[in-house]
Amino acid sequence: MAPTIPLLILAIPLTMFLVLGLLGPKMSHKFAGWLGVCGMGTTLVLAYYTAFTYFFSGSTDFIAGADRLQYIVFNQDWLQFYDKLVIRLGFLLDPISALMLVVITTISFCVHLYSLGYMEGEKGFQRYYAFLQLFSFSMLGLVVATNIFQMYIFWELVGASSYLLIGFYYTRHSAVAASKKAFIVTRFADLGFLIGILILSYYTGTFNFTDLTSAPAAGGLAYQINEVTAFGAFSSFEGATFMGCSLFSLALILIFMGGMGKSAMMPLHIWLPDAMEGPTPVSALIHAATMVVAGVYLVARLFPLYILDDCTALTFITVVGAITAFYAAVVACTQVDIKRVLAFSTISQIAFMMVALGVARPDIHDGMGYMAGMFHMFTHAMFKALLFLGAGALIHAVHSNDYTAMGGLRKYMPITHITFLIGCLAIAGIPPFSGFFSKDEILTAAYQNHFFWGAWMSMVAALTAFYMFRLYYRIFWWNEPDYSSHHHHPHDAPWVMTLPLVFLALVSCVAGFIPFGEFVTWNGEPYHIHLDMGVAIPSVVIAVCAIALATVMYKKENPLPDKVAAATGGLWTAAYHRFYWDEIYMFVTHKIIFNLICRPIAWFDRHIIDGSMDGMAWVAQRLSISIRPLQSGNVQYYVWVYLAGVLLLGAAAAVCILL
Repeated sequence: MAPTIPLLILAIPLTMFLVLGLLGPKMSHKFAGWLGVCGMGTTLVLAYYTAFTYFFSGSTDFIAGADRLQYIVFNQDWLQFYDKLVIRLGFLLDPISALMLVVITTISFCVHLYSLGYMEGEKGFQRYYAFLQLFSFSMLGLVVATNIFQMYIFWELVGASSYLLIGFYYTRHSAVAASKKAFIVTRFADLGFLIGILILSYYTGTFNFTDLTSAPAAGGLAYQINEVTAFGAFSSFEGATFMGCSLFSLALILIFMGGMGKSAMMPLHIWLPDAMEGPTPVSALIHAATMVVAGVYLVARLFPLYILDDCTALTFITVVGAITAFYAAVVACTQVDIKRVLAFSTISQIAFMMVALGVARPDIHDGMGYMAGMFHMFTHAMFKALLFLGAGALIHAVHSNDYTAMGGLRKYMPITHITFLIGCLAIAGIPPFSGFFSKDEILTAAYQNHFFWGAWMSMVAALTAFYMFRLYYRIFWWNEPDYSSHHHHPHDAPWVMTLPLVFLALVSCVAGFIPFGEFVTWNGEPYHIHLDMGVAIPSVVIAVCAIALATVMYKKENPLPDKVAAATGGLWTAAYHRFYWDEIYMFVTHKIIFNLICRPIAWFDRHIIDGSMDGMAWVAQRLSISIRPLQSGNVQYYVWVYLAGVLLLGAAAAVCILL
């Protein structure tokens, strides 16, 4: 494949960012918006062409690893530390990077088009489109990176882009606080990521993914660490320990820490709900389909390393993912802000993908969990973007994020109603919608790893169906509030907003029938997806029961929700307040770190360090004042001092002679 097209996939968004950022204020809103849409549309076509060429060309011009087929389009040296440790900038195509090209450009194009209507008349419209282009460039550069350091560079650029988009309404204190919160939390996580990269590169002598993830297979199931010939360094990892822990495991867990921050895994999840302060289309782009799956993509990219680790790191990932999925689902059951319900839903679904990767083992149906996680990443991107954009249409019509200001909207917004319902059915796992197929594969992989993980994730799936239909009924069926105070009755959005909804709804209807396992597996071997009826039937029954419960409680206004909340006592209140994680962070940072650690350090710095420096300066000043007469310029005084010195030296010499 010629490098021209892949280069354009990165060059066009970057160029659009520069053009809109520098010249945007001189453009009209309409021209700037359509310029951004056309730029992303061109990138979409090129990305689709690249992905389809990769999957269907039948080319054998690949680097064959034990895990996948990789094709390096280009790879240029950038920084060279020594012969074996070189940082390169390049473009790597393999199944998951080709998949992400499709996902990122599809959602980004839908958001660009949708924003023409949603952001119409907003101050900073051109700046908004410039930031969208920068984010798209950063995310595309991340997923096609040929080495882990290039990924880290774009990883940080994605963080900067999200900071700009979350804080787009910079005149609002809440938006500024949310953008800083997201930036600080993810930077803390990225410190662990960087340390993990340095440990890994020190022992392996390489940053390149093709070297790190290609190794000879042992019996087709596992890797032989000491037979890796690409750099011959993994054997040094076997005995390396730090405080009794394997350095290899520690490096992989630290790298996953970066993924925990980006994908909002506990306890680094607190930034994502507040990130809803940004424009709603931004939530669809960043917090549903692209940025938050970067952590999942990171683990999938290094999956061959994770299974080398005797699955220590994978077990850690499974535990973190399972706890996060359940926590977020419980909290989503109590929220009234529709964007925050979807935010916690995102956290829970991303954790679903993490669990899928965590339970994947080469000896269990060829790592079915890996394929299932990637499948769910694809389907979730479509239906969650649909739900967020649908929420934007509702907010655009009602001018409120609170679902208590909504109700009966199915009569006023039929297109939004149908598309939102499709998104709810997909995420709830109801056949034949896409979420059913990908979720079923994850549950099957979890049950095959251990019954406990399967049962746990089935419980999370039931909660998902409940809170999504709680949201659906409160918006579209609950008793209609008084809309007479509005300038006009709610209605469906203009076509530039409705078209992406219809498209994403159609994709959510048919995406589950894609033979995904034929294209994306951990070892490059096709996996033929087939439903495990022992898992699929109970999961559908559980989802239907959860939907039925939501129907009874929320289809029509009734006292049952209040009674349930009162019966659960403090549990409902705690869940509504996110189990006080924000308060815990504020207590730890302000009361403990700031007051008990930072203030004493500041006092020591101000009084001891600064005091010592000030004391030495005072002594030097007093000495300089006392010896100032020695340099008065009076020659007679100098002669007298000289004579006195000579006499003193003579007297001292005489005393020495006499003694």
